[in-house]
Amino acid sequence: MMDQGMREFKIYRCNEGTREVVIDQLVEEVPLGIYLNDEEIVTLMCTPEHVEELAVGFLVSEGFLRERDHLIGVKVDDSRNSAYVTVKSNGVQASTFLKRFVTTGCGKGSSFHNPEAVWGLKVKDDGFRVTGSVILDLMRQAERESELFVKTGAVHGVALCTPSDILLFREDIGRHNATDKIVGRCFIDGIPLADKMLVTTGRVSSEIIIKAAKLGIGILVSRSAPTALAVDIARKTGVTVIGFARGSRFNIYSFPERVLEG
Repeated sequence: MMDQGMREFKIYRCNEGTREVVIDQLVEEVPLGIYLNDEEIVTLMCTPEHVEELAVGFLVSEGFLRERDHLIGVKVDDSRNSAYVTVKSNGVQASTFLKRFVTTGCGKGSSFHNPEAVWGLKVKDDGFRVTGSVILDLMRQAERESELFVKTGAVHGVALCTPSDILLFREDIGRHNATDKIVGRCFIDGIPLADKMLVTTGRVSSEIIIKAAKLGIGILVSRSAPTALAVDIARKTGVTVIGFARGSRFNIYSFPERVLEG
């Protein structure tokens, strides 16, 4: 399943009454079954790259896995489109396993958290600040990293950033999946997240804010718009939301004190 992000198709390209046969590249979309200690948790529709990260990141984001020392290993079975995550017997944080089919993230998708518990989340303000010029520069960098989007036009990109550079960049047909791939990589490698920010090419939904708040990430930047619920949750949980970061402008929807002039 690794490194199979595209396939070529012969198509007809029509323009002003004429058409020609061309070869086009389309992004792959596959179901990925995620298993935790041999119990099936969920099936995700995803882009088949970095699936080990996606499996771990999903379990971390949904609260099934919290301690890095509890992770024993991840095995991907290409023939079954499945990822098997093994943890220590005392490392599973959920007592009941629910199987749900999760869409690519354009709708509500699926989540195992208690919605009421979201309001108890609070991102600590540890003094992490960023300038406006850095925000716009990181967005431009993220757009340059979007190779799969340039070739197919069918994926979202998410970057994990410091105030000076992009540390990780992932793409997927679902923006939630792209975020979870970054979460999984950071969990596996022990990369701290509290002093980082997320930059995404897709819209900011409530689920993305919840993921950021759970991980202690205080700044989330998007090229697109947030939803009203996303801003409500951001203001409750302490996440700075920045939208429409394009060219020389952007909007700040919550906690503007984290964004410095310049």
